Amino acid sequence: MTSVVLAHAPAHVRARSSSPAPHAILQPLRGGQMLVVREESSRDIPARERLLDAAFGPSRFLKTSEALRAGRLPARGLALSGFHDGELVATVRLWSIHAGGVPALLLGPLAVAESRRSLGVGAAMMEAAITRASALGHKAIILVGDEPYYRRFGFSAGLTARLDMPGPVERERFLALELQPRALDDAAGMIVAAGQRAGARRRSAEHRRNAA
Repeated sequence: MTSVVLAHAPAHVRARSSSPAPHAILQPLRGGQMLVVREESSRDIPARERLLDAAFGPSRFLKTSEALRAGRLPARGLALSGFHDGELVATVRLWSIHAGGVPALLLGPLAVAESRRSLGVGAAMMEAAITRASALGHKAIILVGDEPYYRRFGFSAGLTARLDMPGPVERERFLALELQPRALDDAAGMIVAAGQRAGARRRSAEHRRNAA
């Protein structure tokens, strides 16, 4: 099953499935090749961390966005791994936030193995992430990144004009995409973390088992 191609988004946000994407989907790459995108598993973590270290180095932990991710779990179903020829070559995760009082997602980091960047893997991961977030009912995505790159997916700095990050951010790189029309109309003020705290999901499962 191939994914919906965004064709430079919104409209709104192109014909997306009304149900979540399957656990693994195929994304077309350049040259007729395919990327397998699925939800991240615990087995992916070592390779994911090596990929992030190679892409961003230790400074990735100093980014303003990290303050919204630290100690939190990604939004359910929105930690994605990309595989090419059986190798993990890409990762992207999305995190629950409140954007000036409006529920939204924070996207990042997105990382692609240097050896696969010419294949369009980054775009394929973005399409998979946006399509799945929309199918899961989320209304908006925010990120910090290069506007010329993310513009193709419908992201705009204009949508964050009344929002602030909990630290320094270059306004021209502070972008948002509305998955539903006018989703960020009432968004104003500070972005705060809203994701489940790491460890909370395990404690909740243990509590249910003990109560059974």
